[in-house]
Amino acid sequence: MTESNGRARARVRRRRRSGEHATPSDASAHRDASESVPYGMRLAAAWSWRLLLVGGVLAVVIFLIIQLRFIIVPILVAVLIGALLVPFSHFLQRHRWPRWLAITVAMVSALAVVGGLLTLGITQIVRGFGDLAAQSLVAWDQFKALLLASPLHITETQLNDFVDQVFASAQQDGSILLSGALSAGSTVGHFVAGMLLAIFATIFVLIDGRGIWNWIVGVFPKRAQAAVDGAGNAGWATLQNFVKVQVLVAAIDAVGIGLGAFFLGVPLAVPIGILVFLGSFIPIVGAVVTGALAVFVALVYNGWVIALIMLGIVLLVQQVEGHILQPLIMGTAVKVHPLGVVIAVATGSLLAGIPGALFAVPVAAVTNVMITYIARGSWKNAAGPPVEEAHSPLWRTVPQRPGYQRGD
Repeated sequence: MTESNGRARARVRRRRRSGEHATPSDASAHRDASESVPYGMRLAAAWSWRLLLVGGVLAVVIFLIIQLRFIIVPILVAVLIGALLVPFSHFLQRHRWPRWLAITVAMVSALAVVGGLLTLGITQIVRGFGDLAAQSLVAWDQFKALLLASPLHITETQLNDFVDQVFASAQQDGSILLSGALSAGSTVGHFVAGMLLAIFATIFVLIDGRGIWNWIVGVFPKRAQAAVDGAGNAGWATLQNFVKVQVLVAAIDAVGIGLGAFFLGVPLAVPIGILVFLGSFIPIVGAVVTGALAVFVALVYNGWVIALIMLGIVLLVQQVEGHILQPLIMGTAVKVHPLGVVIAVATGSLLAGIPGALFAVPVAAVTNVMITYIARGSWKNAAGPPVEEAHSPLWRTVPQRPGYQRGD
């Protein structure tokens, strides 16, 4: 009796494990319930939870980037500068310059160019700021007289009330301005710290950028390293093309608008050209702001006729850039549709302001190239990234396990 009961219990356990306890009616009911949902709904549900998962991951990444912006932004700046200076350093090394000397010359040249442009532009602006302020008051008086004599029937009392309202609004926002002034020390401290971090990160990219990349690739699983390495190399080449082309386009814009201001006799032509050059690195936004500044200076100093001509020059240069330079040069180098550029810049500006507008296009271009490379599947025939010996003394400070090598 005991043996028969044990065998019976064993059969019951086996049925439960194998699902034999379910009746045919239960199985058919479950099948009917699943089949009653249309295929389109099941497909939409499958896509929906995957899209929600991807969106959640992207939201977390964006949140972390915003929280760590004082570290992320200088590192991204260093990557952009490195993409411009690494080919120059390699060019010097190919011509038998010592490696340390090539890196030093590349860094010093970049600092000298940027520092020289900023020094020249700031000096010119400070020197002409007094005249600009005085001339702005004269232009306002002329504009006010024009409004009073116009058929709009605007009285001087109405103009004075408008000016008083502007000053009253400024006084009401005094507390905000005061708090901003009190936090200026913190802002300056963040700027200085970010600048130093960008300089040191650029130096490390020049010294051992390939070694750093190999270490990053080594973090991924072995079978994914070929795809990651190939996509990274494709993205790096695209980033180098973007930086070189952007410098060329910015120089053309600065020369065109600066020469136009010079020949029209507009003061501060050199600072205007410098601001146009620096502002061109921020797509769309920088061109609009610097062009408006050039037109304003021409209006204040030279009158509305010269200002209209200056506006025509700015629009002409921007049209040449948007319809000739960008499609022919930038489009070939970056391979991003103009609509994609506008959407990327708008999204970056909304999420991160000026830094977002600055990095929107290179991030979109690099991401597009990397995704295209991985989707193409050519990396499947690659042998993976080569594991190189650590020639840089920086890697000697990294602790290693016995039998472990960087890149494994």
